[in-house]
Amino acid sequence: MEGLLTVNNVWMMLCTALVFFMHLGFSFLEIGLTRSKNTINILFKNVFIICIGLLLYALCGFNLMYPGDFNGFIGFAGFGIEAPLVDGSLDLAYNEGYTYWTDFLFQGMFAATAATIVSGAVAERIKLGSFMIFTIIYVGVVYPIAGSWQWGGGFLSTFTIGEAEGFYDFAGSTLVHSVGGWAALVAITLLGSRIGKFGKDGTSQPIPGHSLPLAAGGVLILWLGWFGFNGGSVLSADPAGTSLTLVTTCLAAAAGGMGAFAFDWIKNKQYDLTMMLNGILAGLVGITAGADQMSPMDAILIGIIAGVVVVLGVLLVDKLKLDDPVGAVAVHLLCGIFGTLAVGIFGAKAGMDQFLVQLVGVACYAAFCIITSGIILYTLKATVGIRVSKDEEMEGLDIHEHGMSAYGDFVTK
Repeated sequence: MEGLLTVNNVWMMLCTALVFFMHLGFSFLEIGLTRSKNTINILFKNVFIICIGLLLYALCGFNLMYPGDFNGFIGFAGFGIEAPLVDGSLDLAYNEGYTYWTDFLFQGMFAATAATIVSGAVAERIKLGSFMIFTIIYVGVVYPIAGSWQWGGGFLSTFTIGEAEGFYDFAGSTLVHSVGGWAALVAITLLGSRIGKFGKDGTSQPIPGHSLPLAAGGVLILWLGWFGFNGGSVLSADPAGTSLTLVTTCLAAAAGGMGAFAFDWIKNKQYDLTMMLNGILAGLVGITAGADQMSPMDAILIGIIAGVVVVLGVLLVDKLKLDDPVGAVAVHLLCGIFGTLAVGIFGAKAGMDQFLVQLVGVACYAAFCIITSGIILYTLKATVGIRVSKDEEMEGLDIHEHGMSAYGDFVTK
């Protein structure tokens, strides 16, 4: 028994490391798709998110998300983290798959991801101080409460319609990606678009990123990290569960890239690398809610559909005159919603009852995240402000907020 625990625990720690590695992928993707004059600012935000996210999760987030017995909506098990002990030693009966400390660290890596999603959407024009305040509140309080509703044994985990056995989100299409995506949508609505993004006639103007190699590298790192994101969500090294999950995850990513590329080529007759990259992420987000419930063929279909969704999502965001430099809303919000609903359409749980339960879950998270992120961001906008000045935006946030350039003597723009 102890040998099995060791194997399971080592697998979970490896997955934790892979999820941590994803933050490098997010950083590369964001700086690659934005202008070089804002590189340090974006990197600073991403590093800050990891540091403050883990500290907040240790201080209060873990015990907000997993409060034990509670009313199903909000609960709190106290400040700090303290592993259960038996005769002064770590209680190895805490969980059959991993120890208390591994549980905390794996879940803590997820917590920071929600704010990272927002970081990309608001890039190049948000005040750093305001973003930091938002991150502290959203990661420290909002995300853990939202997570407790399902992963913490809250009301959505037991909500039933007909034969459905509760809301299902295996690794976070909604609990992580849509929670971040809703906040990103609210943020870019309140923040406004970058200077020059929309012409006087309202048409969208491209603002090219400064390094597609970095963006491509970031996506490939994220694809690798997703093996830990989804693979670790099996919560053990079970051979059947982990191997199926890794296969469905990988196939959905590949199908998402091909789906987005093909659909975009049909529309625009161009081989758009950025759309293919976002298609890969779309497939990954789309499969995340039901990666353990799908067959390989289901995963391919989900990936293809998610690839189409992300292309249409990018076009929709532009049509609404919203500015999202990295496509975070299309990838994480729209494909997160689709992936969550796909649990009721494809795979072992497919059925109308399950679809309706998934729909209710999506609605609950939408209401909660829109309201909470709206209150936080509107309050910041009305007090300290959330947008940098015109001069700061035009000259670059690196110089104005950090006093340095990411590329030394090279000209940045």
